[in-house]
Amino acid sequence: MRSLFRYLFRNYGFFLFVILEIIALFLVFNYNSYQKVKYLNSSNVVAGSVYNSFNSVVSYFALARVNEELATENAKLRSRFQADEINPMVFENELPAFVPSDSTLFRFVSAKVINNSVNRPFNYITLNKGRKDGVKPDQGIISASGIVGVVTNVLESYSMGLSVLNQRWSVSSKLKKNGSLGSLLWDGDDYRFAELMEIPFHVEFQLGDTIITSGYSSVFPEGVMIGTVYAFDKPAGENYYDITVKLTTNFKALSYVEVVENLHVDEIKELENLIQEDERGN
Repeated sequence: MRSLFRYLFRNYGFFLFVILEIIALFLVFNYNSYQKVKYLNSSNVVAGSVYNSFNSVVSYFALARVNEELATENAKLRSRFQADEINPMVFENELPAFVPSDSTLFRFVSAKVINNSVNRPFNYITLNKGRKDGVKPDQGIISASGIVGVVTNVLESYSMGLSVLNQRWSVSSKLKKNGSLGSLLWDGDDYRFAELMEIPFHVEFQLGDTIITSGYSSVFPEGVMIGTVYAFDKPAGENYYDITVKLTTNFKALSYVEVVENLHVDEIKELENLIQEDERGN
């Protein structure tokens, strides 16, 4: 402490000068309008530059993450084509285009998720694509990781859909390795899991087995990833397993998705209507 006082005493002239300089600058900028305006403008420029640089850095890292997601999605789609796991498809926007053929069944439109919820009994997602982009009700929504939902309402530039995390909607599903059909339904609890129902006791499967879409609807192509078997049980007095599926889609981190259009949906609905008319006639 004594050394500190000696140091301050030896340099009191310098410290006094600094203090007086600060007081003088304060008086100049506080009581002279011109200098005050110049100072504020200069500080705003500096602050604006700092904020701009910060936002650029944040945007850069966010863009890198989005680009990685799109690259992963494109790679998975190309792999699926090469493996002949799905029918030929037509892609728009960011994805490469394919020439349609007579066997083309589906068209995909890329969209950005602009609103999404996961903690309600009936969760919805909002997309930045609408009627002008070819989006219609009852079209499926998928991501690079798997199934997401189905379109319910469409405006000119935006659309809304039911998420898989909605207790009002079930998905026609099947076990990939043996083709056994079931229905996937979210129980309203954890956004990471859903329940696979209607799988009878005689069906053989194990933990980790893959669950995919069955293709028995006009909403999704066959083979879209849903999840894997996480746990199962044989309830006493029942005929079907209780199966918990871990969803492959991370609903808390949805960014870009694909809206799926079945190009033959009108013909399919026409046939289904004919069957219903025949049943009513009988």
